[in-house]
Amino acid sequence: QVQLVESGGGSVQAGGSLTLSCALNGVHYSNACVGWLRQAPGKEREGVARIGIGHNATYYTDSVKGRFTVSQDNAKNTVYLQMNSLKPEDTAMYYCAVVPYPCSVVLGADDYRYWGQGTQVTVSS
Repeated sequence: QVQLVESGGGSVQAGGSLTLSCALNGVHYSNACVGWLRQAPGKEREGVARIGIGHNATYYTDSVKGRFTVSQDNAKNTVYLQMNSLKPEDTAMYYCAVVPYPCSVVLGADDYRYWGQGTQVTVSS
């Protein structure tokens, strides 16, 4: 049974940093994609970053390039999202999600099969 558990959210001031973690319980695919997505109030869920399990191919949405880094620890079966230089517009509920396909074929939120419960990130100006 797949269960994704996010942690690490919180409240920070603009310019600060946070690291989110996603424990991939029950995820044992040899070729899969783990994504970080976010949803702000009144807005659609958007993909922030994603990483291919086992081969480290990474993808970022333009608004976070150079500020966010997605990585994985295979020994811990955990994916991280390091967020630096945070801005108020980064405020959202952040989710991790998994699909048993390569990241190259993931087009949007609807492509993911399993989701975590989310962790709130709030950035104040």
